[in-house]
Amino acid sequence: DLGRKARGFDLQPQRPDIELSDARELPMPDETADFVFADPPYSDNLKYSDDPRCIGRINATQEEYFEALDESFAEAWRVLKNRRYMAVYICDYWAKKKGFVPIGAHCYALLAQRFRPIDHVCVVRHNKNLKLSNHRRKAVDGNFFLRGFNHLLIVKKHEE
Repeated sequence: DLGRKARGFDLQPQRPDIELSDARELPMPDETADFVFADPPYSDNLKYSDDPRCIGRINATQEEYFEALDESFAEAWRVLKNRRYMAVYICDYWAKKKGFVPIGAHCYALLAQRFRPIDHVCVVRHNKNLKLSNHRRKAVDGNFFLRGFNHLLIVKKHEE
């Protein structure tokens, strides 16, 4: 209704309106996006894609995971117009043998190096979803913790 054009990118597109692309190499010219929304993989606890470039194949306990996320944030900076916003929706990581990784805090710090932080919203997951057997079973089988919330990090590109 507002005449906006949205483009979605993924290494494993699930719908025909999503384009095949790595978030670290978006097929867009510099400074053409009015808004960027990213929902990156939350470590390697789920199978996101068979593509070897997939960030979801890297465990969040490895520095390589955050380096890959930072490359995607740099690419978002490149395509985003000045004084426009980016939002990142992400969850922390915990596994019995690997421990806790505050992905949200790490991403906030990475984003703040390029963008001006605007807000950090705690998005609460509905408890009924956490109690459903298939969600709990996946967590038990995959040896990961079901977090009760996700982070929504909102930042603004601001060049003088």
